[in-house]
Amino acid sequence: MEIKVIEIDNPQSFNLILGQSHFIKTVDDVHEALVSAVPGVKFGFAFCESSDKRLIRFTGTDDEMMELATKNAMNISSGHSFILFIKNAYPINFLRILRDVPEIVGFYCATANPLKVIIGVDGEQQGILGVLDGFKPLGIEDEEGMKERKEFLRKIGYKL
Repeated sequence: MEIKVIEIDNPQSFNLILGQSHFIKTVDDVHEALVSAVPGVKFGFAFCESSDKRLIRFTGTDDEMMELATKNAMNISSGHSFILFIKNAYPINFLRILRDVPEIVGFYCATANPLKVIIGVDGEQQGILGVLDGFKPLGIEDEEGMKERKEFLRKIGYKL
């Protein structure tokens, strides 16, 4: 088996969710779930079909996000994987909703950090083995760090 590391192209550090599903119906169900949950959401979603025509299936509400999703899905090219790029929103707004999409098997990450995807290749098969999300920690949070974290969460509306 060959191991490849694919760097996700995300020049503006948009939030993204990388996951795995099992059926092309995922594309339509994810679209409906996202627009129902957050009216006006800007996103691009791409799914790697792993049988039959083996196409990159995609949808979205924003051309830039759809271009990023399809380009990165093609680079990953791993069976039944998907990538969702989100503009002006956070993955936390969508993870619970996406968990309810029947075809979704799981998530590898939800991030705006620099991201690399570790791929295993064996002949015609290619799959995601894991991810390198962001950077390793530099230390342990102290009292000041706790205060900053709580203030930040209040500032962006996630804590009262």
